[in-house]
Amino acid sequence: MQEVKIQVISEKDQASFVQFCAERGIIHDSEAILAIVEREVEDQIRWELKKIDEPKLGAVFVDFVSGAMAHRRKFGGGRGEAVAKAIGVKKGELPTVIDATAGLGRDAFVLASIGCQVRLVERHPVVRLLLENGLERAYLDTEIGLWMQENMQLLNVNHIADLDPEIDFADAVYLDPMYPHKAKSALVKKEMRVFQHLVGADLDADTLLAPALNLAKKRVVVKRPDYAEFLAQQKPQFSRETKNHRFDIYSTAI
Repeated sequence: MQEVKIQVISEKDQASFVQFCAERGIIHDSEAILAIVEREVEDQIRWELKKIDEPKLGAVFVDFVSGAMAHRRKFGGGRGEAVAKAIGVKKGELPTVIDATAGLGRDAFVLASIGCQVRLVERHPVVRLLLENGLERAYLDTEIGLWMQENMQLLNVNHIADLDPEIDFADAVYLDPMYPHKAKSALVKKEMRVFQHLVGADLDADTLLAPALNLAKKRVVVKRPDYAEFLAQQKPQFSRETKNHRFDIYSTAI
C-alpha cells in the first residue's frame, strides 16, 4: 500500500479520522502543507483536500450531485462528448469501461450518465478517499443515486495490474495519467494546483498500458495533452484530437 503523509483534520472526531486514514495509507503529519479535512455539510460527511498555505485556493472534493458535474450532466454534450466518442459510444452501443486512473471521477461520470457501466481504479490513497466519499454521497441522492450505483463502482484494487483479464475485462480501458503542465498553463486552474501538489506527475504511467491492453476487449483509450508523447512510446492505431488534448486509441479487437 502506498503511504502519503499529509495533515489529517476532522471537525467531528479527530482521533477516529486519523486512525481511519492511517488504515488507508494516509499518515497524519502536522507539518504538511496539504490536509485531508472531514466536514459535515448539509447533514452529510464530506472529505476535502486543502492546501493550508494557500487558503484562497479553496477545497478540492468530489461532488457528482451539484455544481459543475450536475451542469455537465444536464447541459453537456452527452453522447457527443469527446470522451464518449473516443470510448466507442455509438447509437445502440454503450461499451463497458474500466477507468484505470479515475482521479476525481469526472470523465467516468460523463460515461456513466449516458448509460455506460464504469468500474473505477485509483492508485493514490488520498484521491481514492475523495472519490469514495463522493460516490457514497451520490449513491444517496434521490435523483441520480440508483443509476450511479449501477454505473459507477470503485474497485477494491490499487492498480489495474491487480485485475484478472479472465474475469475483470471490459470493452474499453480508459487511461488519463497526470502529465506535467507547461509552465504557462500551470496556474490556470486553482484546483489543479492543489491536485498536482498532491499527486505530481505520473512517473510510472507507462506501466499502465500493458495491463490495459490485456483487459480491453475492444480498445484502450489514453487521454494526453496535445504536446505529450505517446504513452510508453507506443504509437496508437489512431487519435481523436480536441482543442487541448488528444485521445490515443489502441484497438484490441481481433
